Amino acid sequence: MTKNQKKRGIIFWITGLSGSGKSSISNKIEKEISKIYGPTLNLSGDDLRQIFNFNKFSKKSRLNYALSYGKFCKYISDSNLNLIFSTVSLFDKVRKWNRKNIHKYIEIYIETNIDQLILKKKKFFYKGHYKNIVGKNLKAEFPRSPDIIIKNDFTKSINNLSKELLIKIKKINL
Repeated sequence: MTKNQKKRGIIFWITGLSGSGKSSISNKIEKEISKIYGPTLNLSGDDLRQIFNFNKFSKKSRLNYALSYGKFCKYISDSNLNLIFSTVSLFDKVRKWNRKNIHKYIEIYIETNIDQLILKKKKFFYKGHYKNIVGKNLKAEFPRSPDIIIKNDFTKSINNLSKELLIKIKKINL
């Protein structure tokens, strides 16, 4: 196995509240991750929701979708492709399954304050009286021991947060 082959099949699981910057950061790091680790896909939970027509938002549905995302990520990893996957999926059960079943799993938590998200109106559903909003009226199970934490208090640019994340990723022995 060549050195470059060892760096394949990595899942960069980026989680956090909706509006925390997960997808924006994912898009910024994709090119560099591909350069360092090889062929890399960049998908979000929203992408998979659309592809598989996942259109329910209850806690049970969200958990089932998130477990499906983990299985999808395992398939991608087992195919020797890297995947940057940004998703809310704030469930301990999902992260435990991922750690147990995905050999090269890097959990990245974008830590953001829900009050700041609501104040900044980062997502339309934070403004209204919508139901089943994780962090607002559905309890979020925030990661207890992610591999990387990026704090987004909206004082740094997405570019700076992305650079900070890349530095931390490179320090992990893959």
